[in-house]
This record gives sequence, C-alpha cells and structure tokens, in this order.
Amino acid sequence: MHIPAITGTGVFTPEQVITNEELVVAFNAYADRFNDAHAEAITAGEIAPKEHSSPEFILNASGIEQRYVLDKSGVLDPDVMHPNLRMRGDDEPGIMAEMAMDACRKALAQSGRNPEQVDLVICAASNHERPYPAVAIEIQKLLGAGGFAFDMNVACSSATFGIQAAADMIRSGSVRCALVVSPEICSGHLEWRDRDCHFIFGDVCTALVLERAEDAEDGLFLIQSTRCATQFSNNIRNNNGYLRRTRAGHMTDRRDMLFMQEGRKVFKEVLPLVSDHIRQHLEDEGINPDGLKRLWLHQANKTMNDFIGRKVMGRVPEAQEQPNILQDYANTSSAGSIIAFSKFSDDLVRGDTGLICSFGAGYSVGSVLVERA
Repeated sequence: MHIPAITGTGVFTPEQVITNEELVVAFNAYADRFNDAHAEAITAGEIAPKEHSSPEFILNASGIEQRYVLDKSGVLDPDVMHPNLRMRGDDEPGIMAEMAMDACRKALAQSGRNPEQVDLVICAASNHERPYPAVAIEIQKLLGAGGFAFDMNVACSSATFGIQAAADMIRSGSVRCALVVSPEICSGHLEWRDRDCHFIFGDVCTALVLERAEDAEDGLFLIQSTRCATQFSNNIRNNNGYLRRTRAGHMTDRRDMLFMQEGRKVFKEVLPLVSDHIRQHLEDEGINPDGLKRLWLHQANKTMNDFIGRKVMGRVPEAQEQPNILQDYANTSSAGSIIAFSKFSDDLVRGDTGLICSFGAGYSVGSVLVERA
C-alpha cells in the first residue's frame, strides 16, 4: 500500500469580473422591462411583478461581493441575461479543456512533474459541456499525459469525490501520479433572471496533482483519509444536464431546465448532514477538532460555512482557521474548497492537520483529511 499525497495545486481565474453593483443594474433593468411588458397581467393579479435586487441584499444573503465569469457581456445585457459562449467546432478544444490547461500546468509546475508522468486524469465537475467523449480524455490529450482518464459528476462534491477516487488508486498501486481537474462553467447553468439566485455562481478551474508520497518532493500534504456520503434530495437540481450555450441564437426559456434549489430546505437539511459528517470523520481518525489547523470548506454561502465551522470546532473559528474565498469568486461549485486550499495552505508547517470538505446536490458530502509533511 502506498500513501497518497497532494503535491501541487493550480487555479485558472477568468479575466472578466462582475461586481454586485454591475449585476444589480442589469437585473433591475430586466425586471423593469418585464414588468412593463406584463403590466396588464400584473394588475390583474395573473402574474407577480419582478422585484428589484440590490448589492445589500446579495451580500446579506450570500457574503458574495463579485464573481469571475467567462463572458460578462451577455449576462449584463437585459435582453440576453446569459453568457455568450461560442459553440466550438469538433476539431477545436472544448471550453472546459481550454480552462483546464492553465490550472493543470500550474499544478504540475508546483509539483515538479511533467505531463508525461501523469497516468490518470479525472475531470471532476458539476457542469460538463457534453456527455462524451469525456472531457478528461481531451485534457489528457492536450496535456500529453499517459494512462487513462474519465469524467465524474457529484455536483458540488465532485472534486473531493475525485480526490478519493484518485487517492484510492494510488494506495492500491494502480497509478503513480494523478490530476484531479474541476473546470466549472457555472454561469452557463444559472438563471440570471431569478432574483433569488442571480448572484450565486462564478466560473473557475482548479487542478490538483496527487502522487505517491515516496515519489514526492518537499511541501506535500499527505492524504490521511477520505470520507464520502450521499443522500438523495430534489432540493438542488439541474435538469438541463449540459452546458447552456448560444447556438443559432436559440436558448431555453424553461426555468426548470436550469439550476434550481429550495434554499430554506437546503439550509435545514444540509447543515447538520455536513457538520455530523465532518465530526464523525475526525472522531474515527482520533482527531480532536481543536487539533485542526484549517477547515477548507465548500464556498456556497458564508452563513452556512460559519454554522458548520462553529459546529465542528465547538466555537467560532478564527478567520485563518476557516478561510473564505466566496466574497471574490462567488460559488464555483466543486472548485470552491480547492481554491481555498490552494490559496490558504502555504503557511501550514510539518505535522499540521487540515480538512477539505465540499457538499451540495445529491445531497453529497466529501471530506479529505490532510497533514503537512
């Protein structure tokens, strides 16, 4: 049996940013146009008017201040309200694979590995642009990696489930070096015309290099153990399945074909599920929560993370113990906890223990216990 370790991380961040203020201007313009166009039906009580959004509402509801996106022009156009993502020809690199190249190369450089040394690529993301051929195989080809590759989708827990799968294969000896890549184009699945959720998501791509600890250089994080769990719920759902893009100007207007959630039910049901999951994982490993140096939680909502942190630690965590990147990146689905890990792990010293955790639709929750070595 081999000990798996994380030896490199990489984050691709799109160049375009949408602030809450910009988003609210676009949304309110759309709401006014909708209300004007449906004035008679609204007066008759047949449909409800669209309420205005505000930066204060968004910040209080989520803790988000801005988000990175692949295309802001379409999102901020009141007549469009979705990203304009060009359809790629079959002989062109896909959008997800293109994003992945940047994150993968950064992760490989940090680990001191070459693409040829990679023998497993897992594209673990909640939003894929096609069913097949697997995006992971395209990434494998573009990188020049060997071995094999496959896609995974466990919604917002995809990255942690991908880590478990790769770590298990490294432990067993079936692979030596793996890339777990999470290119998330969340903007293509969001209903930007819905006040309750129009602010939630952003786009990003993360990559992790996992390999046998005996092969690794200094600065690695040993993967002590992993824990995954699922429990079916309809409270977070996406019926469309694949990337929503412009093709010949046609877009779906069906609200049920995009990201949907029952927010209050999610809060009520997911918070105890995740808190209990983490505490049981630590207990099974003989670790006192006070011994944790860091919690890298899924970046969905600041209130949720604050609640989970208090339940796990038994007190209010210090800012450095539970870092947030939500205010800058918004919810980036499975990539969120990996961004936090990538940006807030360098200061840990030998023997420090931390836990990566993601959770979301499914319901699903995945946790990864790591130790600086």
